[in-house]
Parts: sequence; C-alpha cells; structure tokens
Amino acid sequence: MSRPQRLTLIATILGSTVVFLDGTIVNVALPSIGRSLDAGLAGQQWVLEAYMLTMVSLLLVGGSLGDQFGRRRLFVIGLIAFGATSILCALAPSEEFLIGARALQGIAGALLVPGSLAIVAATFDGEERGRAVGTWTAWTGIATVFGPAGGGALVGLISWRAIFWVNIPLIALTVALALRVIEESSDPAQSARGVDVPGVLLSAAGLAGPVFALIEQPTHGWGDPLVWLPLAAGVVCFAAFVGWEARAARPMLDLTLFRIRNFSVANATTLTVYAGLAAGLLFVGLYLQQVVGYSAFEAGLATTPISLCLFLLSPRFGRLASGVGPRLPMTLGPIVAGAGMLLFMRLDPGASYPVDVLPAVLLFGLGMAMTVAPLTATVLDSVSPRRVGIASGVNNGVSRVAGLLAIAVLGAVISAHFGARLDSELGARPLSPAATGAVAEAKEQPLGVPDTEEVRPREASRIVAASSDASTSAFHLGAALAGALMIIGGIVAGVGIRNPRRAPPPPEDAEDADGAHELDLAPHG
Repeated sequence: MSRPQRLTLIATILGSTVVFLDGTIVNVALPSIGRSLDAGLAGQQWVLEAYMLTMVSLLLVGGSLGDQFGRRRLFVIGLIAFGATSILCALAPSEEFLIGARALQGIAGALLVPGSLAIVAATFDGEERGRAVGTWTAWTGIATVFGPAGGGALVGLISWRAIFWVNIPLIALTVALALRVIEESSDPAQSARGVDVPGVLLSAAGLAGPVFALIEQPTHGWGDPLVWLPLAAGVVCFAAFVGWEARAARPMLDLTLFRIRNFSVANATTLTVYAGLAAGLLFVGLYLQQVVGYSAFEAGLATTPISLCLFLLSPRFGRLASGVGPRLPMTLGPIVAGAGMLLFMRLDPGASYPVDVLPAVLLFGLGMAMTVAPLTATVLDSVSPRRVGIASGVNNGVSRVAGLLAIAVLGAVISAHFGARLDSELGARPLSPAATGAVAEAKEQPLGVPDTEEVRPREASRIVAASSDASTSAFHLGAALAGALMIIGGIVAGVGIRNPRRAPPPPEDAEDADGAHELDLAPHG
C-alpha cells in the first residue's frame, strides 16, 4: 500500500467515523438534552430518528450523485455540510430546532458515507481492496459502539452541546486531507442512469409515515388522525416504492439482489440483529442514567467492554468463519448477543455494575463479535465483485432501517407499558393537581423518575416509587424484546445461510484471506 493510498484510506475512515459516531454518541446525551430543552421521550426519539430517517432515505442517492459528479467532490461537500449542521445542532435553542438540524445532518451523512467506500473501491485493486475495505469497516464499526463512552465523557465534563462541537476539528482535518490526497473518480456508466426521484420520494415517505405514527402514538393514541393517517400513508407509499423499483428502468434499489439466497438471509439477519442492537443499547443507556443514577460518562463507560470485545475478537471469528463457513458463527453469535441483552433484565434501581451490568455487557459483546465479521463476509461473498458496492450499500441501509423502526416500535411499546404500569401502581386514590401534573410528566418520560419538588412529600414518595417500578418493568420488557429480536436473527441465519463451497487457499494467500474479514458493526456504506 503506497503512502497516498494509506492517507486516502485514513481520510475515508475519518469521514465515515464522524457519521457513524453521531449515530450512537447522542444516546447517552438524551437525558441531558431532555432536561436542557424540556424534551420528553417522543422528542428524544425524534433527535435520533430524524437523523437516521433522512440518512436512510438518501444513502443510495448519495452514492449515485458521487458516481455522476465526482466521489471526492461529494465526499468533501458532505463533510462541509456535516460540519455546518453539527454547528446548528450545538447551538440549538429548542427541541424543534435540534430535531430539524439533526434531519439536515442526516442528509449530509447520506452524501458522505457512500462516497467514502466508493473512494476506497476506486483507489485499491484486487486483494488490496479487500484488506482496505476490511480496515475501513473495522474502524467505522468500532466508532459506532465507542460513541456512548466518548459522548458520556463530553456530556459529563462539558455539556451535551460538546458532542456536536467535537465534530468540527475532525471534519476540518479530514477535508484538508481529502483535498490533498484523494484522486477524483466517477462512473460514466452510472452517470447515465440519473437519479431515481420517484424512488427517493416514495422510500422517504414510506419510512417517515410509520416512524412518525409510532413515536406520536403514546401521546395521541391510535384513534387520532395524526397517528393512523401517516401510518396508513406510509404503508401505501412503501408498497408503491417496492412496486416502482421492480418496474423502473433505472431503480435506486436493485431488487434482483434479493434473489440471491445468502444475500437475502444475511440482510434478514441484519434487520433483526441491528433492530435489537439499536433499541437495546438505547434503553440500557436511558435506564442506567435516569433510574439507576449513572452520570452520562458512567453510562457510556459501562458499555465500553463491547467495543473491546469487538476489537479483540472480531478478526478471530472472521478467520473462524473463513474456515468453517459463516453459518455457525452467524447462528450462535446473535443468540449469544440476545442472551446478553436478556441478562439486562436483572437490572433494578440498585443494580451493581460488577454483578449485574458487566456480565450482560460482556456476553452481549461476545455475541456481537461472533456475528459482525461473518455477516460482512457473507454479504460481500454472495455477489459478484462488480456488485459489491451496491450490495454493501443495501446492507448498510437495512441496518439503518432496522434501528430506525426498532426505536420507534419498541419505544411505543415501552411507553404504553410504562403508562399502564404507573396507573396500576398508583391505584384509584385521588391525587392533588401538582401530583397529577407530575404523573403526566412521568408518562412523557418513561424509563425515568419525574420531578416532584412541588408535590407534597407523601404523594411525592408515592409517585417516585411508582415511577421507578414502572420504569424498571418497561425497561425489562424493552430488553426482552430486543434480545428476542437478536435471537430470531440467529435462528434465521441457522436455517437460511448456506456455507459456500471453497477450495482451500494456497499457502502464500492464507495471510491475505485471514485479513479480509474484519469487524463491521455498521454494515457497509
């Protein structure tokens, strides 16, 4: 690998890391954001979902624009736009402003991520390309899980606004490096395809409608047109999107890829595993801070062993998968990770980190380390080399959709469960107006304990106890559902994945084959 190639790889890693980091770093800052901007659970969900929704909807478009107008150009534009929108997020004076800025930040990320991997593919050839892609996915994957620890430190030492300010120097460095070392590239064949505008609009509406409905349902109820109308419209739009993509001459999503058995099964596994991952870690972070009493830094640090497991063990499981095939680790990995998520159901307000939290974190990390490298290898190995780019883009989109829908769906479920449990714990005994207001506030902030400073001590004690119990019950339900989703992913892989027939590599190629399957926590962009 030449020096320009090495610097190009570093630039693409840095650029993608910023985007993936902002997908998880916000998790531990949500309680602080909620207190600062007076945002309830729905508002906190939108801070996450607005970012993921716009990025998911435009990922394939971002790749297409890079192919047409130049990958380096779109990569740099995406970086600058991401920096500008990060500043908007850091300066946000209200919940609504922050949500809008996060949506714009997701658009910038959609321009940036596909181009980064396309630049890697254009810069490297043959076996060097495989090693470069493995390195790219390893570091961007680690950033995804390391985000909560870094974010917690920034929130604890400075404020939640620092998690956005920290992007600026990293982006400035990456822009300077990109302009200096990355060579411009494009794809004339793809340029002739144009942008699938109807596909973009239908996919965005098909995702936005259900997500909006699920987030707002706990507040308004299923009977409110504000809920059922977007839900119905979104389902219709998504069905229309699939129909359009099947008939379009130049579709943004190549549906023929899903005729490949291992590709389809690997993406089905991605959908369930990453749904459990996104929702489960979000609930863990909220519960540790808002009920157990961890600081943002402590909550982020609590999940750091997951990153260590991934960093240390993923390459080993990648080599194991190369030897025995991906089916076994892709089956056992999600099941072990799901069991780790189920272990979080042991947590209560007095949870001990060494006894209750750490065993769950380690088991979950082990399962994810068993899963991610074989999953990456299966997606890439299932298609021809010329289709690796679109295959990795689809897989990245599936992982983002999984997190997007899981946070909305499971968030609605635990909100409803929390409200019902809180009402049951409080019983029919009448409450004062101040206490009634505190209960209403609690229902807007599940997995937390409301402010009862203005409530009479006896009622305050009763509300705090009931809220703590309801939060614990809701968290246990969320962890159970997230764990079940991951276990289902393992079962799907066990039933559907077929180990490819491979001739043993010659001795001189063994080392290269070992290095080709690295960690990919955020499937390829």
